[in-house]
Amino acid sequence: MNRRQLLYGTGIGLVSGAVARAGVKASSMNDEQAKPQMLNLPDYQPTSMLHARQTRVERARYPVIDFHTHITVSSKEVNGVPLAAARDFLGTPDELIAVMDRKNIRSMVNLTGGFGSGLTETLEKYDKSYRDRFYTFTEPCYSRFLEPDYPRMQAQAIQQARSDGARGLKILKTLGLYLRDNITTGKLVKIDDPRFDPMWDVCGQLNMPVAIHISDPIAFFTPTDRFNERFEELNNHPDWSYYGRDFPTNAELIEARNRMMARHPNTRFIVLHVGNFAENLENVSQNLDRFPNMNVDIAARIGELGRQPRAARAFFEKYQDRILFGTDATPHVDNYPQQLFIDELYEIYYRFLETDDEYFDYAPAKVPPQGRWRIYGVNLPEPILLKVYNRNAARELRLSI
Repeated sequence: MNRRQLLYGTGIGLVSGAVARAGVKASSMNDEQAKPQMLNLPDYQPTSMLHARQTRVERARYPVIDFHTHITVSSKEVNGVPLAAARDFLGTPDELIAVMDRKNIRSMVNLTGGFGSGLTETLEKYDKSYRDRFYTFTEPCYSRFLEPDYPRMQAQAIQQARSDGARGLKILKTLGLYLRDNITTGKLVKIDDPRFDPMWDVCGQLNMPVAIHISDPIAFFTPTDRFNERFEELNNHPDWSYYGRDFPTNAELIEARNRMMARHPNTRFIVLHVGNFAENLENVSQNLDRFPNMNVDIAARIGELGRQPRAARAFFEKYQDRILFGTDATPHVDNYPQQLFIDELYEIYYRFLETDDEYFDYAPAKVPPQGRWRIYGVNLPEPILLKVYNRNAARELRLSI
């Protein structure tokens, strides 16, 4: 008998002997505790036992341009398609500036500024009243999409928006996933539909960057079942799933976007959410190498980047001139104090970028998780951090800072 066998046998004997002396049958020990407990998945909130450094980064090391916020949103949508010019205002300038000053945010870019009278009101309320603190992007007017003269009309609307003060164009995933050939029913309109070509071209002529969101996490395109890592998120929001029906795949959306960008090499595109494929940085890298007119932001994807910190750090190092800071921040969150949400959100982003902390939450605690994992900091060197925080966005917006 070798040492391992001896120790194993001795250990079993000691335990069995102790049980026998206590007058308790081994099979009946802790019967109640041994029974499997049924627990609803939403009620499972494990507390990590890991002892790891906890760094609070209250202010960014350098002034920040948050390239991706939603200060205003459409007041009227049908099946994901904005149909009215009117806007809902989610935070007053004074409320937002108080947060910005606390967190060292130089400027917020409001991507969803709308069009027409809604855009005009947004520009007056934010950009023109608080210069250099807010920059607003316009959006297409899809309600006129079926008109025969739409391509020319939309291009002219972009020109007018630029004259009024809009700094760029925002494309929501409405194009590709919601807009149909009779607006809300019928066949989906593809991202590379030629009717939008004049709009892309005029953005290039006017040096207006296009912030484009064309897809969602890859899990949204797979069945919502026990294998889906975002089961809880999709189970809570079943309308977020694009699996089945007539939706294109994530790959088809990216291919259509790429065909469109290839046709418009003089237009600058910021492909939001890490190129809409943060789960596959190799794919994003290939597209950045292929398209010199493509940049990305990190909004709402540090949960993906932070769970692959070595690959993410290498990605930042290689594409340091083409990555913009963004959070996807929306000032109003139901059942969550506005100030607490915004402050904590920015602190998590700063911690991810500025520290090498391990295993921490990627979103404020009361916000439902995208998935059950935690993230690690990438601890960017200062030259890269400066570019991500403000220099790259300043270049795209043509700002002097």
